Amino acid sequence: MSIKTKALRLLTSQATDPSLPLFVFLPGMDGSAELLRPQLAGLKAAFDIRCLSIPADDLTGWDGLIQQIANLISREKKRSPSRPLYLCGESFGGCLALKLAAHFPRLCDRLILINPASSASRQPWIAWGASVSQRLPSSLYRLSSLGLLPFLIAPQKVSILSQRNLLAAMQSVSPPSAAWRLSLLSQFNLEALPLERIEQPVLVLASRADRLLPSVEEAARLGRYLPNSQTVLLPGSGHAFLLEKENRFSHILKPHNFCVDRNDFQLTSPNLSARSRVTA
Repeated sequence: MSIKTKALRLLTSQATDPSLPLFVFLPGMDGSAELLRPQLAGLKAAFDIRCLSIPADDLTGWDGLIQQIANLISREKKRSPSRPLYLCGESFGGCLALKLAAHFPRLCDRLILINPASSASRQPWIAWGASVSQRLPSSLYRLSSLGLLPFLIAPQKVSILSQRNLLAAMQSVSPPSAAWRLSLLSQFNLEALPLERIEQPVLVLASRADRLLPSVEEAARLGRYLPNSQTVLLPGSGHAFLLEKENRFSHILKPHNFCVDRNDFQLTSPNLSARSRVTA
């Protein structure tokens, strides 16, 4: 299914800097960069950042999304073809990132997955949510988004402002589009992807206190398919880990060779090996 709406875009939060590696963030169900916002200050010293924006009423299927994103990234790469590209997907965006890396294996040099929703097809509530969301009037849909918030975050770790911003981003997605994205997740089949084509280093971040999805178990499953991967377990963190004020995403990336100094970024070759291991 593919219905034309506004186009997908790659947004930048700062002046572009072609001397830095390119960092492309693929968001979760909200389709915005809201979850990455608290981490931008720490990341922008090391990366030239782009965030995918998915229109609030988008009803594009997996194939259409992947092709559009690949085209957007390819255009960015042509501007500075020699610099490395880090592809980062969070939740729904993690599924997008896996599909992109498998079908376009030369598109990125590093792959980062944050609580990817690749286990969603095994969660009965996903198909139920897709069925219910499309039938809800706007007022009840907004109320249901509020009820979902405790499953997305560890409230004591996320500021009230960030909670409000996340809720606004969730509620901005139209009910038909939210239902459609849930239906896409219910159809996602990890085993059907040509994962053997993903040879670049992969970093999987999994929250131990994720109440939405079994992210720790899914990280272990991904590790079996992605031998050139590392897994970092995040104690006490919820599904929306990036919103947690005490976490510094860049500080997690650096010791795993996924965030390097400006003068050393040429060392981030896709041939650099990262053996699979788990860090608590």
